[in-house]
Amino acid sequence: MPAPMIARTTVWPGKPYPLGANWDGFGVNFALFSANAEKVELCLFDKTGQREVERIALPEHTDEVWHGYLPDARPGLLYGYRVHGPYEPSAGHRFNANKLLLDPYAKALFGSLRWSDAHHGYRMGATRGDLSFDRRDNARNMPKCRVVDLAFTWGGERRPHTPWSDTIVYEAHVRGLTMLNRDVPVPLRGTFAGMSSQPVVDHLRTLGVTAVELLPVQAFTDDRHLVAQGLHNYWGYNTIGFFAPEPRYMTTGVLSEFKTMVARLHEAGIEVILDVVYNHTGEGNHLGPTLSFRGIDNASYYRLRPDDKRYYIDDTGTGNTLNLGHPRVLQMVMDSLRYWVTEMRVDGFRFDLATVLARESYGFDPGSGFLDAVRQDPVLADVKLIAEPWDVGPGGYQVGNFPPGWAEWNDRYRDTVRRYWRGDEGMLPELAGRIAGSSDLFEKRGRKAWSSVNFVTCHDGFTLHDLVSYNGKHNLANREGNRDGHSANHSWNHGVEGPTDDPDVKALRLRQKRNLLATLFLSQGTPMMLAGDELGNSQGGNNNAYCQDNEVAWIDWAQAAESADLIAFVRRLIALRRAHPVLRRPSFLHGRQTSPDGVKDIVWYSPQGQEKSPEQWGNSQARCVGILLNGRAGEYVTADGGRVEDGVLLTVLNAHHDPVMFVLPDVAGGRGWRCVLDTRVADGAGDGRMNLPGRPVLVEGRSSLVFILIEAFDRDLVR
Repeated sequence: MPAPMIARTTVWPGKPYPLGANWDGFGVNFALFSANAEKVELCLFDKTGQREVERIALPEHTDEVWHGYLPDARPGLLYGYRVHGPYEPSAGHRFNANKLLLDPYAKALFGSLRWSDAHHGYRMGATRGDLSFDRRDNARNMPKCRVVDLAFTWGGERRPHTPWSDTIVYEAHVRGLTMLNRDVPVPLRGTFAGMSSQPVVDHLRTLGVTAVELLPVQAFTDDRHLVAQGLHNYWGYNTIGFFAPEPRYMTTGVLSEFKTMVARLHEAGIEVILDVVYNHTGEGNHLGPTLSFRGIDNASYYRLRPDDKRYYIDDTGTGNTLNLGHPRVLQMVMDSLRYWVTEMRVDGFRFDLATVLARESYGFDPGSGFLDAVRQDPVLADVKLIAEPWDVGPGGYQVGNFPPGWAEWNDRYRDTVRRYWRGDEGMLPELAGRIAGSSDLFEKRGRKAWSSVNFVTCHDGFTLHDLVSYNGKHNLANREGNRDGHSANHSWNHGVEGPTDDPDVKALRLRQKRNLLATLFLSQGTPMMLAGDELGNSQGGNNNAYCQDNEVAWIDWAQAAESADLIAFVRRLIALRRAHPVLRRPSFLHGRQTSPDGVKDIVWYSPQGQEKSPEQWGNSQARCVGILLNGRAGEYVTADGGRVEDGVLLTVLNAHHDPVMFVLPDVAGGRGWRCVLDTRVADGAGDGRMNLPGRPVLVEGRSSLVFILIEAFDRDLVR
């Protein structure tokens, strides 16, 4: 380690709270938690970030927080830490003051991580492995923390506060959504500024989505082995800074760019939900680098094996697991969440591998410290919380077991809908439960149907186009021998693997896309669609494009013109959902409530126009069903006391290869059914003609129809 520098800056004791580097208008207070450190040095750098100009030992140590105040410091100052203490991996300690460390509370980072062996606390290649000690200084190749001024003029910005029942989520990647969009100015592509550019906002608004769920935007690292192969951590699930936006998504490097994005999306009525990764960090396992938490206080920040603290408990599959059982680590996560809500004004979070966050020493607990802390927090009570309810640890699959106030990704919905439209046998009973909101999973403790986040595709897996174009994954570009990614995709290539010029195959694939999307938006619960699915975007069969920061994973906007009908179809679906509250009832439907004319709130019909019998439900060959939703049955009252009324909708799904004659039910004499959606048509437009109850209509194979019950109609229009 270089010889200690003489401190020239005036240093006052400062305060232990708040943690991080905080500018108060006069100077900057620095505070860093470390329960096991023996000394903490604040390292200051020149404006290039390459030369360390001063090293200051923080003068005070209060309640395990090291702190000091620099009255002459100003926003823009670049800094990092060196933390002294024992290097005893077997005891859980990995202090190495030769390594410059990032402040866990840094609000902004400057520069990028350039990989070298010096980033490891041990000597790479040494016989003793991570028990050895590396004395090289890594500062030149480390990003630096930057002191920020949080001031920003929000003006008349207002959060949309979209009710859960009205929410339509659009999962997107900041970089991937804009890199190939020719309407976005080149300097803005791949950035927050590009995300909030007018062409992107207009597209989102005209689609009708109410929220964008952004893949991780908190500062993250590129895995060293990926960089060595010319690849990158595209998805961003490798966080190294829970308060700082990822620098590569910024054109200016100042926080106002992110805040401006939020303000512009809010102006368009679109909420911003962040995909956050509080289950692990980018420091990997015991052989990983020392970049921040490991060198600050490894024994506090990470869950270590009780029998040998040299090794990490790995419930995430990434090498380490954050220790939310430690009060200071839990505080960091809660401080981070509140910061993104109060300072950056985001509207919610999707928690990656959320089961990890709810683990106590004995396993998953819906009353864990983290979940209890979130539940009572007044700031987080006003935002959307979405769990990815699984991890790779024991008992990690917890769909439906998160507490009230949470929504959850429902992979049971995804798999069921895919298998049904693929034509698998015996799927109707399961499909019925998923379309009705998955009450078997979520109807407990007063939870509502919106708790089920329904999706057919997401970033992890096939795009919608690839789902109907490939039977198997094609991940060779990831350079893992096609061993990575899911193998059970429940996909179907419709006779040809990948691209084809066969007009029949192409037509059937397009219809299947419309069927899958129609099922998604006609189901109870919260629909989430993957960005680019409306454009027919393909990843060439790659179902794990986590490392493809290139044309493989970027959305191909050049197909927008060719996909005009599909875009129009999605708009039609979302407009239909918005126009009919019966498609988004907050309460679960069981067929127990009836309207004054005796019609149940939900009825399942066979092709014979009769309510399905238990015997019919047991027919594994059945693949056609009608779902009647009665908007006149039951109470639906808004938060402000308004009563919501709707009519009667009938959806007919036919996953048979052959057409089916479906008898429209006679639920009230003298009425007729008008077709408003037809997946056989490119843009989904129904013919609008009236159909008499009790008479059959032809439902083509692999198609869906939606009818609205009409009170009175012109008999001349009846067919």
